[in-house]
Amino acid sequence: MALGELPEYPWDLMAPFAARAREAVPGDGSSGDASGVVDLSIGSPVDPTPDLIRRALADATDAHAYPQTVGTPALREAIASWFDRRRGVPGLTREDVLPTIGSKELVAFLPFFLGLGEGDAVVHPRAAYPTYAIGAAFAGAEAVASDDPADWPANTRLVWLNSPGNPDGRVLSVDELASAVAHARELGAVVASDECYAELGWDRPWDDEPIPSVLDPRVIGDDRSDVLAVYSLSKQSNLAGYRAAFVAGDPRLIARLTTVRKHAGLMLPSPLQAAMVVALGDDAHVAQQRERYRARRELLKPALEAAGFRIDRSEAGLYLWATEGRDAWESIGRLADLGIIAGPGVFYGDYYPEHVRLSLTATDERIATAASRLRAFGETL
Repeated sequence: MALGELPEYPWDLMAPFAARAREAVPGDGSSGDASGVVDLSIGSPVDPTPDLIRRALADATDAHAYPQTVGTPALREAIASWFDRRRGVPGLTREDVLPTIGSKELVAFLPFFLGLGEGDAVVHPRAAYPTYAIGAAFAGAEAVASDDPADWPANTRLVWLNSPGNPDGRVLSVDELASAVAHARELGAVVASDECYAELGWDRPWDDEPIPSVLDPRVIGDDRSDVLAVYSLSKQSNLAGYRAAFVAGDPRLIARLTTVRKHAGLMLPSPLQAAMVVALGDDAHVAQQRERYRARRELLKPALEAAGFRIDRSEAGLYLWATEGRDAWESIGRLADLGIIAGPGVFYGDYYPEHVRLSLTATDERIATAASRLRAFGETL
């Protein structure tokens, strides 16, 4: 089946609001006078890549040979060790893990790589990263937005879970994950869990309790069949520019993905593989980055509430999922008039027309500027 027409890239619709924000607060904020736009629309890291990772990359630049699609033994062992240490998933072997060129390409092409097509359904959350639906379109499958396993159609062949969620920061409990896996298996579907924000838990109990993985033995016991977990180092290690990610789980599915990737030449560059080994082995820089985001959240969240927004979910992850109880585009305009750019909830599905998403990925100074403007606006209400 030929690839059909795809929707326009939604972020192009934000251009008029970005221009409106620039007109509202001229300047670039570089003079320290809190001028300029505060862009909280995209979750792209702004903090430095840790030195130890950059050194590892530099030391590995004599990369004259083709890299291994499956990843070096050191990288695969590092991924398995990290899952055991940080995610409560013991016993993974080299055959159970696979590096990917960022997580987005895997999300976009997983339905196609698994052989899905016309007549198949790909389920994803109601508040969802749009690439889940785009991946279904690439394969010619149907995208279905549903958070209730009881509503999943009989032709479901792939279920995307996202915990913590983007955009809403929702965390799925062990029981919720286990229920999703059980229902998917009844339908003969693969479960793929996007867990890229798992180190960023804020509200109780996730402030000091690990966020569960779909591969946790409390979820699946010792049976990994038809279950995958997807992870990225973009957020926890500021490696978005490195495109450093991986997938783990059912060795049969990992073998299929490996074969496809070998044929397509989808391999992570050798220096990046070396950098990932170091990143996965060091927890200190992750803890430091987590505290940066915690401090920004603790500043921005009450300021939004003072400005009349209600924060929904958002117990983990990089975003605040907020609503004024009015049309999202109206809220986007009102924020633009304060020189703040956010993302409208309609970019993340049809079920949240009154929500906006604000990212914590801005510098301390920009977050402080946004918080100051929001508090001042709240005083006028």
